[in-house]
Amino acid sequence: MLKKEQNDLVTQTGPGSAMGNLFRRFWLPALLSEELPAPDCAPVRLELMSEKLLAFRDSSGQLGLIDEFCAHRGVSLWFGRNEENGIRCPYHGWKYNVKGNCVEVPSEDAQSGYCEKVKLKSYPMVEQGGVIWVYMGPADKQPALPAWEFCTVKLEQTYTSKRLQDCNWLQAMEGGIDSSHVSFLHGGSLNSDPLFKGSKGNQYNQSDFKPVFEVVDTDGGLFVGARRNAEDDQYYWRVTPWIMPTFTMVAPRADHPLHGHFWVPIDDTRCWAWSFDYHPTRALSKEERQAMIEGHGVHVVVDKNYVPLQNKTNDYLMDRDAQRSGIYYSGIKGIGMQDASLQESMGPIQDRTKENLVSTDNGIIMARQRLMKAAKALQADPNFDPPGLLPEQQKVRSVAVLLKRDLQYKDAAKEHFKAVPGKPHATV
Repeated sequence: MLKKEQNDLVTQTGPGSAMGNLFRRFWLPALLSEELPAPDCAPVRLELMSEKLLAFRDSSGQLGLIDEFCAHRGVSLWFGRNEENGIRCPYHGWKYNVKGNCVEVPSEDAQSGYCEKVKLKSYPMVEQGGVIWVYMGPADKQPALPAWEFCTVKLEQTYTSKRLQDCNWLQAMEGGIDSSHVSFLHGGSLNSDPLFKGSKGNQYNQSDFKPVFEVVDTDGGLFVGARRNAEDDQYYWRVTPWIMPTFTMVAPRADHPLHGHFWVPIDDTRCWAWSFDYHPTRALSKEERQAMIEGHGVHVVVDKNYVPLQNKTNDYLMDRDAQRSGIYYSGIKGIGMQDASLQESMGPIQDRTKENLVSTDNGIIMARQRLMKAAKALQADPNFDPPGLLPEQQKVRSVAVLLKRDLQYKDAAKEHFKAVPGKPHATV
């Protein structure tokens, strides 16, 4: 349970907020490469961290993210013409480059220097692994490029999707580090989803409903370990890395690709849910990629605006007959939407003053503590470098292993947590 002021601290991410300042110190996924596919293509409205922005790719292919609104009289530049290395406002022709600099005001003499006085807010963007990333923090604190394995392997080995989630980022992220719900919420899907089925781990999930959690601090965040009983005096361990502030990675199953999430705030009541799948040693098969496109595994089918086709306006297409029969434990099809539907049901911002936590919530409790500690430290010292910034802290993998009961997973499985190019992942 959190006090109201603590809940406000971890859920509010707008400009000037403590948690917002923490988020702004990281490279964040902003757009899929497919959204800006070519030079001079249509610009994209992008709202992140309660800021309304415009993304575009100029004539030379450079990426820009600038304030959405023209400095002249506030027209949305989404209506603008993307031409000759800049966005031109259609109202009076003011033109801006990818750095937000005004490069032309047709009504003013070019020799007057008026353009040099006008600049829109802008943020740097980079493209990596089929994702366009943005850094929104202080220029002198810009960190190394994202080093997550899913965006550094070959494109044929990875697939990333995004969807709108209609709730605060934190309640979505907390679902990503909660392994205890898998046996219930996803129970009906483990042996039918093409990206999950065939794993021996599914049997352990469905036979032991009382996982024991052991959470370990790491330099970048936490390892959230959940153990269940297995045969031959062994435990089945599923270990989820959480790296500050919002990266989570789900423990693998069989030889299926590894997968995980980012939840990036749009504002305090909505977020972008990013989902990725990749295989560290091989290309994704045609069947695997198609399953992801069709909304299997952690992915979801969305419309052209990345809004899930199953959403709260249609009760997520809940099927009570499927719920009663056990086809889908909650009556909702798809692992991704099974999670999102319940997270959204908590309301726009969960009131954590009313919750009652138990031992299986230890990962969530510790993540909240780490977030609050880091946000306050940055608030006290702008030069503070939060956990999770360094490339070595991002080169992690989730792990599924069988271990003898007298072994500690943090030691016995230590070699498997490091993402090493070309090395097979540890899975059950």
